[in-house]
Amino acid sequence: MHIDAGGQTHVGRVRQNNEDDYRIESSLELYVLSDGIGGEEQGEVASALAVETVVAHCQEAQNHHATPLFVEPRADVSERTNRLISAATLANRKIFDSAASQPDVHMGATIVAAWLQDERLSLVHVGDSRAYLLRGGTFEQLTADHSLVAEQVRRGVLTPQEAETSQLQSVLIRALGSQEQVEVDADEHILLEGDTLLLCSDGLTRMVTDPEIASTLTTTEPSQAAAERLVELSNEYGGLDNVTVIVVRVLPDEHGFLDRLRRWSRRARAARDKQSLRGS
Repeated sequence: MHIDAGGQTHVGRVRQNNEDDYRIESSLELYVLSDGIGGEEQGEVASALAVETVVAHCQEAQNHHATPLFVEPRADVSERTNRLISAATLANRKIFDSAASQPDVHMGATIVAAWLQDERLSLVHVGDSRAYLLRGGTFEQLTADHSLVAEQVRRGVLTPQEAETSQLQSVLIRALGSQEQVEVDADEHILLEGDTLLLCSDGLTRMVTDPEIASTLTTTEPSQAAAERLVELSNEYGGLDNVTVIVVRVLPDEHGFLDRLRRWSRRARAARDKQSLRGS
């Protein structure tokens, strides 16, 4: 598959420092985004530690296949997805240990990470940073927020409309580093030509509606330009939080089956048109 990826982060219009972090590791087709918790330097440290740990663990595993897993492997997902779960688990341990070694320091981070292998997507997340898939005009959220208001919506305590205006939106029920152990959500998907994958912090989704995000992804190319435009929109609408975006597009493969089918179809149509002209 041919991949076009771009990313952008911004402090926003209200905050004084950027507690978000992200990495596009093209050599691995690995995409990682984290939103730090703790304020000031603590949030920055937590998100940077989360991103660096995930990338380093996956890189080490690619170079040394005997690299141990830090979780009991799940039988229902692939080896690569288990590795990504292990990376997030290790990040949780490092953030927790870092906070525990400093009196009166509380830090944590969200994580959303996507790892591609051909058309297979391994996806893990903890917290309220999200992954979306845009396919054929349908914009679907692939992750479920680990936040108090999201849980209240799932239980029917709040409506989605009430959740959007709740003062408790920033309260997380799960995050890296908040506990010694963490449950990492993991899933797998098959990507198709024309798909767009979006990873983002809540600085985007609290300021820009899903239809506007989908429209921007549809109308703005390449991926870097789309990422930059989404960050601009968040700031135009107030920029109340740090905002970070990664856009990953699956481009048509010039040697792929669908492209060969299109070329065959064009040649067949041209031959029919030529035969029709001869007969007229």
